[in-house]
This record gives sequence, C-alpha cells and structure tokens, in this order.
Amino acid sequence: MFTKRILNRSARSTEPVAHPTTAPLATAADAGLLLIRLTFGLLMAAHGAQKVFGFFGGPGLTATGKGFAALGYHPGKLFAAIGGLSELLGGLGLALGLLTPLAAAALIGVMINAMATVTGAHGLWDADGGVEYSVCIAIVALAVAAIGPGRLAADHFFRWGGGGWKEAAVALGLGGAAAAVTLAL
Repeated sequence: MFTKRILNRSARSTEPVAHPTTAPLATAADAGLLLIRLTFGLLMAAHGAQKVFGFFGGPGLTATGKGFAALGYHPGKLFAAIGGLSELLGGLGLALGLLTPLAAAALIGVMINAMATVTGAHGLWDADGGVEYSVCIAIVALAVAAIGPGRLAADHFFRWGGGGWKEAAVALGLGGAAAAVTLAL
C-alpha cells in the first residue's frame, strides 16, 4: 500500500520536499591527506634544500656532491643536484598536491637509490642506519598517488587528482625506472 501511494503521488504534491544537502568543502579524509602531504612533502623539500642550497644547516651542493662521489655517483655534484632537486621539487609537489603522480615518482626514485646505496647494507631499523625511513617515505608517496591528494590539492581539478591504480603505477614505474637508470650509470 505504501509503495502504491508513492507511485501514484501527483506531480503537484503538497507534501514538503527534502532539500538535498550540499557536499562539504572538505571531509576529514581530505584534511588527513593534506596533513600527510604537508608533513612529508615539506620535510622532503627541506631535505632537498639542505643538499642543493645548504639551507636548514645542510651541507650544500659542493659537499653533497663529494658525498655522492664517495658513494660511486660520478660526477658527484651532478647526481647531488639531481637527487636534491628531486627531493625539493617532489616534496613541494606532494605538499601542494600538484602533479602528484610525478611528485611521488621523484620521491620514490630517490628513496630507492638511498636504500640501494646508503641504507640497504644496514638492515631495517633507522637507528642502525637502515632502510626504515626511506621505506616509509616511498610508501607514503606511493599511497598518496594511489589514494589521490584529496580535495584540498591543486590536482583536485585534474583527472589524475582522484588517484587510482594508473596513478600509482605511473608513480612506482617512473620512480623505479629512474632509480634503475641512475643505479646503472
């Protein structure tokens, strides 16, 4: 009977109509993604600025280049610039939610190189000089590419701004390929 009454309701019903609610500008998930992006992104950008410009008590490009050369990267200064700029620009991109899959790829590539040349021989834990920190950075970058940067991001208006398997594959594929090429040189 109830179904019959709904189906037979006239187009000019005098019953009050519920107004649709408008979507909030941001959800708690969007705010959470922003917090993750800002924290990891800005810390990585600052880490890159230490290498490239000597900001925040960092060694600067010349000293970082010598360190890269000692690790087997030749010319050391060039690879230090590439690594530092990858951290700086990848971190800023992640923080802003701008070109998120590419920003994630930059951070993933640098972290793979760090694990292969610096921390991998020391095991898992960061206290022992291990890969713990690098793994965390790479996984957060990959997760943000997969989930998407949220509504509080520059990418929100682009088709890749929603994240997904394709975006995660681009981030992991480009980051892995860049790391493989760098390690092969």
